[in-house]
Amino acid sequence: MKYKEVLKNAKSNLNGSCRVCPVCNGKVCSGEVPGMGGKGTGEAFTANVDALRKHKLNMRVLHSCSNPDTSIKLLGKAMRIPVFAAPVSGTTLNMGGKFTEKEYISWIIEGCLNAGIYPMVGDTVVDSFLVTNLEELRAAGGSGVVFIKPWKNAEVIKKIQLAEAAGAYAVGMDIDAAGLITLALHGKPVGPKTPEEIKEIVESTKLPFILKGIMTPDEAEFAAEAGVTAIVVSNHGGRVLDQTPGVADVLPEIASKVKGKVTILADGGIRNGVDVLKMLALGADGVLIGRPFVSASFGGQSEGVKSYIDAIADDLKSAMILTGCNSIGEISSRILAK
Repeated sequence: MKYKEVLKNAKSNLNGSCRVCPVCNGKVCSGEVPGMGGKGTGEAFTANVDALRKHKLNMRVLHSCSNPDTSIKLLGKAMRIPVFAAPVSGTTLNMGGKFTEKEYISWIIEGCLNAGIYPMVGDTVVDSFLVTNLEELRAAGGSGVVFIKPWKNAEVIKKIQLAEAAGAYAVGMDIDAAGLITLALHGKPVGPKTPEEIKEIVESTKLPFILKGIMTPDEAEFAAEAGVTAIVVSNHGGRVLDQTPGVADVLPEIASKVKGKVTILADGGIRNGVDVLKMLALGADGVLIGRPFVSASFGGQSEGVKSYIDAIADDLKSAMILTGCNSIGEISSRILAK
């Protein structure tokens, strides 16, 4: 399935909730939360894209790198490329409502696994959506990661136990959802956590635990001290707090503090393999991609998801050749133009 065809179908199937712009940069959909946009002015969303675009690559062609290895092991799992489908949910709230949560998440899971990467699934204001996501993940042998919103700790731990029962190989919390409008509109009790509360959650499970929504070096260090396995440097796609910097702008300083102490994932404005390469050069061990997977699934179901991942993989491999990187481990800041 050609990816242009996928995007054309997605534009129709998303019922105006996403315009499937030529560049997914948040400008057309600014302020559309609920929806697929960024909060308020939408500038926290656009900042993610702009921050990545600022960074340019040093092209190097005098080397022996002709068939680079794009594979990596993250959270104990071998992956074709260092990319996860981010935990995006809420078909009726944010995606136009044409397809059910079950249809959407089944396409994400199947497409990711067929393409050699892993999906992340999550919960939202509609309680049944987490149940649906876990059912689909269990049907796929538990090959994925489950994210829980920052409810009261007792509720979080209860939902982690449900994820464990579904066979998930890692769990996490998108702490950046503490200010999510869609939750606030429905009176759902979410909020920030203290490092001690995070430690209690980490100690409640034997699975690797990921904390998503870290945007400052000090909070990255707090997370590491609380015992998390991984962090995701993320501003929740610009959907929770207006006027934050882009992820690519804050990632290097965060990496300088906790690289090697925790796995560092980054999420924000990543659209293609070149963007993946840039995030790795800036200090990430792997990345999450959100909105484009919605378009891929709504436009081509699991085949659309796989075609998008294939395109990222091809793009990443080409970019590694042209920057002289034989493996993911060889990617460093040296490939970035100063």
